[in-house]
Amino acid sequence: MSIKKPVNKIEKLIDELCPDGVEFRALGEIMTIMRGASPRPIHSFLTDDAQGINWIKIGDVDPTAKYVTKTMQKITQKGAEKSRFLKKGNFILSNSMSFGRPYILEIEGCIHDGWIAMSDFEKTVISDFLYHLLRSDIVQKYWQQKASSGTVQNLNADIVRNTIIPIPPLTIQKEIVKILDNFIQLEAELDARKKQYEHYREALLSFDDGVAFRELREACLSISAGGDLPKKYKKGQTIPSDEYPYPIYANATDMKGLYGYTNNYKIESNAVTISARGAKIGYHTMREAKFTPIIRLITLIPNKEIITTKFLNYILDITSIVGTKGGIPQLTVPNVKKIKIPIPPLSEQKRIVAILDKFDALVNDISVGLPAEISARKKQYEYYRNQLLTFKPLGDK
Repeated sequence: MSIKKPVNKIEKLIDELCPDGVEFRALGEIMTIMRGASPRPIHSFLTDDAQGINWIKIGDVDPTAKYVTKTMQKITQKGAEKSRFLKKGNFILSNSMSFGRPYILEIEGCIHDGWIAMSDFEKTVISDFLYHLLRSDIVQKYWQQKASSGTVQNLNADIVRNTIIPIPPLTIQKEIVKILDNFIQLEAELDARKKQYEHYREALLSFDDGVAFRELREACLSISAGGDLPKKYKKGQTIPSDEYPYPIYANATDMKGLYGYTNNYKIESNAVTISARGAKIGYHTMREAKFTPIIRLITLIPNKEIITTKFLNYILDITSIVGTKGGIPQLTVPNVKKIKIPIPPLSEQKRIVAILDKFDALVNDISVGLPAEISARKKQYEYYRNQLLTFKPLGDK
């Protein structure tokens, strides 16, 4: 999907309203920028009263969202006395986690001390224009460069205050917002479609008492752990060759765990593999026949008379797969064998798989459906954002 020269109207407005350039000013000159302050002790000020003051915490924001629309907790009026009160349309800015991510408040609320608050800018810039500007490459790169060094980068209020931004006329700001908001609208649609898919998938894979639950060891012909690398292989090879035609899969998620290729194979049947160690523990995917698993990758070969490979992979999406506690989490073959899953008749499995395959192609396939469109739209958004937010400084020739 393309948008035909959205900059044309903007260019005309610039020629009309600011032909000599636009003013550039530091954020600290056009708004109030402060860190928040949490009440202490916090527990003594929490309240369930509907009249309580919204208390915004890191967990209350969606990292992909533009707005903060709700909070999980409220504090009393007394607890809010020492905190700066923010109003709808003000900004909160993440200063460490999700570094430099701006959010517009859609509620009245109190910030806690993990946020930088931005307010009192309404006469100079529109909040939605400021949102796109703060996400632009030029601002984000400036913040990255200025942020204090260390294990966790920290964006302090002084860095934000000293950030220089262009301030075009409000009419131009509004037109830019219309264009850029149109680009990001599809992202929200994709997110909604994903949630719809997840809800429908769970509904399809939820069974009543009439469906038997069996342990994976009963549903599979074998469950085994990956071993050492084969004697002959080529690490990093991404497609089969005459010399090394069979893939090697490891305990990883990049490239679906593809390690390289070899001249032989250990698994000759279609199967499902599960990552058994580390942060991606429980990650599972289908594998086509004739491959070699290595390095703590557990392979499940289903008994086709009981369960299909695709149904097994889908049912694991909603199955709790928990590793050992303490140290680095890991799965063992005995643990996996004991996991219980529902197993409906094969005809019902095939019906469910056919439906979920259609949803999966729409939501997850990189070459079809919404992801392909959203990828193109994101690139367009970033391109036009940089174009639309680049202005000639006032007085430059």
